[in-house]
Amino acid sequence: MSDVEPRPRRKPTRVAYALPTAFTAGNIFLGFLAMLHSIQGAQAIGHPDAAAASFAFAAQMIGLAILLDGLDGRIARLTNTTSDFGREMDSLSDVISFGLAPALLAYTWGSQFIGGEMPLLSDQLSRAAKLITFLFLLCGSARLARFNVTKNPMPKNPGRPNRKYFVGLPIPAAAGLIAATVFAADGYPITWMTLSIVWLLLLVLLSWLMISPWRYYAFKDNAFLRPRSPLTIVLIGALIIMIFLWRQPVLLLMASTYTASGVLLRIGGIIRRRSRRAHNPPPALEQSVG
Repeated sequence: MSDVEPRPRRKPTRVAYALPTAFTAGNIFLGFLAMLHSIQGAQAIGHPDAAAASFAFAAQMIGLAILLDGLDGRIARLTNTTSDFGREMDSLSDVISFGLAPALLAYTWGSQFIGGEMPLLSDQLSRAAKLITFLFLLCGSARLARFNVTKNPMPKNPGRPNRKYFVGLPIPAAAGLIAATVFAADGYPITWMTLSIVWLLLLVLLSWLMISPWRYYAFKDNAFLRPRSPLTIVLIGALIIMIFLWRQPVLLLMASTYTASGVLLRIGGIIRRRSRRAHNPPPALEQSVG
């Protein structure tokens, strides 16, 4: 047994505490930029190229905000600078960058450029778009509030014990699908009423998934400093190259796959439970005589 006492853990400096907060502030700034350019795109009616450029830039800002949001928490854990202030700041930034900014982008891009051949239907569609995009913002805020007040939230169907799951679709993932869709379209807004209705139905689905009890895989156990297998490194490198070469379809596929994963997990769980009941029926009750 060694007589050398372990050194006490050094307290982080003020600069270390400021680092994750700076990433959070950058997240808020990118969400603010996305809202400004969504408004500029909506004002460019009659100039499709200018509107597309503004909408595409807004979508990219939301995507960069998702990247910063994933880094600030990891940096805080790596530097041992997690705090209640940082968690509250992060939640408020998520409401702006992943709630308000994508809701405004979804509304302006998906409903403001519909042709005026049927003014009555166009007006009703615009009203429905206002309601649905507000519900997206409201459900995203409720999703964040539920996560903040629930310590170690666990879904009713937690899955494997060695896996970590979110309860409901995380709001950055919902915002990411909106941004990836707009970016994949090069920012050119929807001008066809039927497509706009499909877009609004997608927003309704995202709103429901955020407040649902369905589980989504969390990547928080994948720490930066953990050793990785050569295959994992190759796959990550290939994904980075694919994003660089075909960023629009790849980002849309990634966002769509993660959103659909919770639905598939739910369906798979239902099928497994029914299969167990079919193979293991409950014992028959004995009938008493007399």
